[in-house]
Amino acid sequence: MIQAQPQIVLASTSPFRRELLSRLCIPFEIVSPAVDESQLPGETPEVMVQRLSEAKARAGAAQFPRALVIGSDQVAVVDDEVLGKPGDHELARAQLQKLSGRTVSFLTGLCLYNAANGIAETRLVPFRVRFRTLDEARIERYLQREQPYNCAGSFKSEGLGITLFKAMEGDDPTSLIGLPLITLTSLLAKAGVVLP
Repeated sequence: MIQAQPQIVLASTSPFRRELLSRLCIPFEIVSPAVDESQLPGETPEVMVQRLSEAKARAGAAQFPRALVIGSDQVAVVDDEVLGKPGDHELARAQLQKLSGRTVSFLTGLCLYNAANGIAETRLVPFRVRFRTLDEARIERYLQREQPYNCAGSFKSEGLGITLFKAMEGDDPTSLIGLPLITLTSLLAKAGVVLP
């Protein structure tokens, strides 16, 4: 007898995470988690992204009490400073100026929360990027074309952002886009999801 697949829910409004999860060819629902994404006093970026990924998954579980709920959160870190989503052109330009010629750590928190039994599996997936030296004209051209205002660090590696890099280092390139699929597939398999 074939056991039914657990319901999968992505607790994110990110179109990038939705596209990544769709690559796994499994059905899933989407829910918008209402979570305050502020960093707590004294909280390290590593702890913050894991806390927020779990908070998002638990928030999504409120609407899907029997599902496996995926939460994810990401920040860019340079010199111990967290760079979030810029939101507008001016802040994006300032972020890219800061990243020019530097090595940046992208930290992605991932949580698979089993709403049926209350078990949360949370992971931290780091990825490092070395940026090329970027002059003002290149930054401006990039921002005009990509408008990456809803992306941590002001770039989209799946688009023209890749042209800003000198090198990348990490185990899971999809973590750079915001949903580490290598880690996620391991968590889903552990939770009983049969993948294609």
